[in-house]
Amino acid sequence: MQSIRTVCSKISQHSLFTNIIIGLILINSILVGLETYSSIVERYSSLLHIVDRLLLWIFTIEILIRLIGSKSIGSFFKDPWSVFDFIIVLSGHILVGSHYITVLRILRVLRVLRAISVIPSLRRIVNALILTIPSMGTILLLLGIFFYIYGVIGTMMFQSIAPEYFGTLHDSLLTLFQVVTLESWASGVMRPILAEDGSAWWYFVSFVLIGTFVIFNLLIGVIVTDVEKANNEDSPSPTDVKLNELQAELQEIKQVLQNNKK
Repeated sequence: MQSIRTVCSKISQHSLFTNIIIGLILINSILVGLETYSSIVERYSSLLHIVDRLLLWIFTIEILIRLIGSKSIGSFFKDPWSVFDFIIVLSGHILVGSHYITVLRILRVLRVLRAISVIPSLRRIVNALILTIPSMGTILLLLGIFFYIYGVIGTMMFQSIAPEYFGTLHDSLLTLFQVVTLESWASGVMRPILAEDGSAWWYFVSFVLIGTFVIFNLLIGVIVTDVEKANNEDSPSPTDVKLNELQAELQEIKQVLQNNKK
């Protein structure tokens, strides 16, 4: 049993094995896209079905190799990316057993996400983005309060002028989301309201200045800073390496001096 585990561990860690899986994931992604064209599905439905089943079983064998090659079953499932891959492959088998129910067919698209777990550079970026969630919490709370205040004000001011945009609070929040993305906010939203209320300009201008140019840029700045910090931890610069070595040497010298005093 130990020899099988060793062989599976070597296979799962081999670069050729990883590259083959990446290639198959890309092929699967292309097939998922082709299935959105009805003419291709009508002509090659049986072939697409066979290839999909083949890829699913190859991915299942891949998961089994990684599972057997891991130190233990517990260590395999401690890795979030391994759990993610296992769930994606398992959902594929549920799909096959469900005779391609429409809702479950959508789960096949999630197989494309396996490219993130297989390609190390993508995995590092996603891990870094996940680490930014605590830092973004406060900013998102501030953004939510900001949206709510302007949503209530907009509903009170423009409910009768533009009910299609500010008729209710949730309509106002959706309109403000359009405004903050700067998508046709001036010609599509602000100008018609300005024709009825000439003083409405301050509401939209202040919202764009604060929401788009301040809070959104602050949010982007936090994300960029945390991503750079995570990347530096994964691959520290030569200066950081030297500092760590100096700190280790100083710690050893300190330990030696303490021992001599004793």
